[in-house]
Amino acid sequence: MDMINKFYSSAVHTVSTLSGVLPGNNVTREYEVLEQVCTAGVGLMWKVYNGYKKSTKQEVSVFVFEKKLLERWSKDDRETMLETLRRGVQQLTKIRHPHVLTVQHPLEESRDSLAFATEPVFASLSNVVGDAVRSEKKLYDVEIRHGLLQLFDGLQFLHNDAKIVHRNISAETIVINKNRSWKLFGFDFCIANQPATDGTPHWPCREYTTSMHVLAQPSLEYTAPELALNSVNTPDSDLFSLGVLIFTIYAGKPLKMFGSDYSGFRRYCNELNQRKYPAMNAVPNELTESLKALLHPSASLRPKLHELKQIVYFQDVGVKTLSYLDSLYQWDNLQKSKFYKGLPQIIPTLPHRVNLHSILPYLVKEFVNSPMIPFVLPNVLLIAEMSSQREYCDHILPHLKPIFKLTDPIQILLIFMQKMDLLLKLTPAEDVKQSVLPLLYRSLECDMPQIQELCLAVLPTFSTLIDYNAMKNSVLPRIKKLCLQSSNVSVKVNCLISIGKLLENLDKWLVLDEILPFLQQIQSREPAIIMGIIGIYKIAMTNTKLGITKDVMAHKCVPFLVPLSVENGLTIAQFNTIIALIKEMLGRVEQEQREKLQQLSTIQRDNKPKDASEILANEMESSTISASSASNGNKNHDDMFSGFTVGQSQGAPVAAASTPAPMKNREQLKISHNTMNMQAVAPALPAAPTTAGGASAATKPDILSSLMQSNLSSLAPAPSTNNGWHSANPLVMNHQLASPQASNNNFSSLDNLDPFGSGSGSGGVPKPSNTNGANMYTLQQPQVNYIYPTGYSLNSIQQQQQQQQSLAMNKAMAQPATLVPQTQSQLMQATDNQNLNALSQQDILNFLN
Repeated sequence: MDMINKFYSSAVHTVSTLSGVLPGNNVTREYEVLEQVCTAGVGLMWKVYNGYKKSTKQEVSVFVFEKKLLERWSKDDRETMLETLRRGVQQLTKIRHPHVLTVQHPLEESRDSLAFATEPVFASLSNVVGDAVRSEKKLYDVEIRHGLLQLFDGLQFLHNDAKIVHRNISAETIVINKNRSWKLFGFDFCIANQPATDGTPHWPCREYTTSMHVLAQPSLEYTAPELALNSVNTPDSDLFSLGVLIFTIYAGKPLKMFGSDYSGFRRYCNELNQRKYPAMNAVPNELTESLKALLHPSASLRPKLHELKQIVYFQDVGVKTLSYLDSLYQWDNLQKSKFYKGLPQIIPTLPHRVNLHSILPYLVKEFVNSPMIPFVLPNVLLIAEMSSQREYCDHILPHLKPIFKLTDPIQILLIFMQKMDLLLKLTPAEDVKQSVLPLLYRSLECDMPQIQELCLAVLPTFSTLIDYNAMKNSVLPRIKKLCLQSSNVSVKVNCLISIGKLLENLDKWLVLDEILPFLQQIQSREPAIIMGIIGIYKIAMTNTKLGITKDVMAHKCVPFLVPLSVENGLTIAQFNTIIALIKEMLGRVEQEQREKLQQLSTIQRDNKPKDASEILANEMESSTISASSASNGNKNHDDMFSGFTVGQSQGAPVAAASTPAPMKNREQLKISHNTMNMQAVAPALPAAPTTAGGASAATKPDILSSLMQSNLSSLAPAPSTNNGWHSANPLVMNHQLASPQASNNNFSSLDNLDPFGSGSGSGGVPKPSNTNGANMYTLQQPQVNYIYPTGYSLNSIQQQQQQQQSLAMNKAMAQPATLVPQTQSQLMQATDNQNLNALSQQDILNFLN
């Protein structure tokens, strides 16, 4: 919170200061003034602010001098200082050189201030040397060496071309611009050449006086001895000041501080005549001797600027590289191309700030020279690799955006494709959509296979940044078109691979509507292309989000894939892969179709109206449940028809079978069908017999038992009496299927009869057979009619009665299905026959016996 408050108060102070100083200055009409960044000039009285031109948004720095700083001075000193400042800015505006600060807007004066605009400024050398705390302002050795060479060039221009002696070389008057170039500033005390009558150059100077304010005169710390001792001013005097500046840069302060002590300065000059120099431990060894030569009391013995450039101190690869960039505008394209080719080996050896602020500005200037872009762009992207995302967005991306739109030279696209991972990592998502995606579209449409393959390889890496409409309407159509039209097999394969990688970001319907039909349009049958197609099918089928439907696999996929499996160029491994995919598809079709048909069958069975057989089956089930719950008799019988009664008299015990075991659905349906057959052939049975009291033996009519008895009574002949035998009703088991011998009453032998089901004779009652836990009976076709002899006990009669009932049931179940009544009227007619075929009491007793 304290830090926020500090920034807030600083901003408020800056705004309030500017509002009080600049409102009347004409500079504010054209330029927007922002925060203060540094100070410069004599006594650091110029305040430097960041700003920009309102009309063009061009970045500038605004120098502001507040007149209130001179209020404590005398009137003469104020006038002298203001005049000195005006003259220095006017002189600066006239000079144009790469190493002289460039003025964008001339000096404007108001009642409260002086102001002018220049190129963007980072700091003054005095700010950098005196601010060792801030790491961003700490100078690297290569920056110092290169900066000194730039000052040499600037001074050479002043001395040789402009014929001007600066007379104010100091840390306060050296300005470092935004690109970290050192610029000459502070021409307040400069002197132009005024040739003598004989033509010799002459630079007149005014002697130093203690009566004038110290800031209204050149600083004694940087003044050459000849000025103090002999009042002689020459260009070599600037070389002495340059030597003091070099010492100040490394030591952090000048050789000696004098202030306004002019007598002390004279004593110091006398010491220099005796070659008494201060300790130079902070100065590099290769520069020490040259520095002492610059500080020589005799001006004629000081080394010249062009000689200084040749010393070992400046023969560094990084320094030479930066110096070449300074003179780059003088070279032709061939020389530039050679230099840019070797630059990638030098950039990693330099500090990142030097690359970003000193080398990059020169490189991006070459973007206007189209033939040089392929040589410059790799170096720019190499610096981008070393930069943070913020540095990339602030210093590099704005210059790359226009290059993204270029397709000529074609090498530009190739370089971008090779570095696409870097661009995607550093470029914000919005800029990727606006600038990088169109670049990829152009790469897909170019004629160079290498660029196309690189583009196809990088497309899936940022598929998440591509919205659905762009993917459907721009990306996929271009890939499909390239795959169908290209004659390069490698390009076709890469198209298929790229589509396969994009599938996970597509939806199901886009794959079914756009991708799968496209695969069938590919005419090439090279093994690599076939395997690419197989890969897409496999991904689309196994991905749970995409999932090819059963119908698509059956109608389109399998018919298309089967011919691919018989291509001659396939290897055994490729063939196995295709066959495995086809089998997997067929298996899925089989599984899904079977499940579908089973579901449809279940739905149809649930919705189908119940017919007569189902109704009878339900009634049989309900009758069985009621009979089982009411019966307390014998539980040992295993008859599937237990619970049904045949004419029991009132008060007689009711024999009930045990509850039948559960049956499967198919067995239940079979019982229902057999019951319908029984109903079809069974005539009406007589009413249940009544006891002496007239009460009915059964409290509830049993439909199935009545039908069974009606059927038996209709088939029985008239009762007869035989010697030695009780009168009985012959039982015909199956009148339609019996052999002719079955109708004769002549019996050759009765030994094989087994009326109780204990034997296996041909004429006996069939034995029950148990299959899979269910009660089933095996019906044997009888060959003769039975007449049961007398003399059996009651238990034998009961067993005989149960066996006859079971035999009758099996006989009825064995009738052909064609006898089942087809209409409800036939069922009613079968029920009405009970009254027509009623049995007498004697018939019933004979049947039971």
